[in-house]
Amino acid sequence: MLPERLVDGYQRFRSSRYEAEKERYLKLARHGQHPRVMVIACCDSRAAPEMVFDADPGELFVVRNVANLVPPYAPDGRHHSTSAALEFAVLSLKVADIVVMGHGRCGGISALISQAEPLSGSDFIGQWMSTVRDIVGEAGDAGDRGTLVERAAVEHSLANLRTFPWIRSREARGELGLHGAWFDIGLGELNILDQSAHTWSALGSDGSD
Repeated sequence: MLPERLVDGYQRFRSSRYEAEKERYLKLARHGQHPRVMVIACCDSRAAPEMVFDADPGELFVVRNVANLVPPYAPDGRHHSTSAALEFAVLSLKVADIVVMGHGRCGGISALISQAEPLSGSDFIGQWMSTVRDIVGEAGDAGDRGTLVERAAVEHSLANLRTFPWIRSREARGELGLHGAWFDIGLGELNILDQSAHTWSALGSDGSD
């Protein structure tokens, strides 16, 4: 049996949101998904992209992993879930934009900075986070170091996105936009990366910086 909290939540979904949006769900079932935006986010339970962007069903193609990381292009026959999702989103769904969304108080980044558990002695997390180990030193010590590293990890993932040839070529032709964002959990505030200036600024509630 599912946990009672999930059963209760499902029943509320069926009687409220599904009932109100039944036609949308039926259309999605009949015609498939056609999201225009892919979001790569952390699996942290406090930073769900669908809630942050107030998205409707079928609107966002979301991939979540520890610390919202994008590995470099490596078609080596191993298991690459994030890369597989990227391939599907870009080549099959033909999304127009990819957003890498980091967030404040990220447990993976915090563990990386402090070299604490669960990195040491882990089967998977330590190896996964090792891809961004170098940015801890590069981020420096000014200001809030956690925030600096969290944002640097987003920039690192954007650079890795451009190692995928079918992403790089589409961006060069203006067919695909790559974006960086960072969500402040406590303030509910979204910060956007200006990639040309290498600066971050808060997005206003009206969509302005």
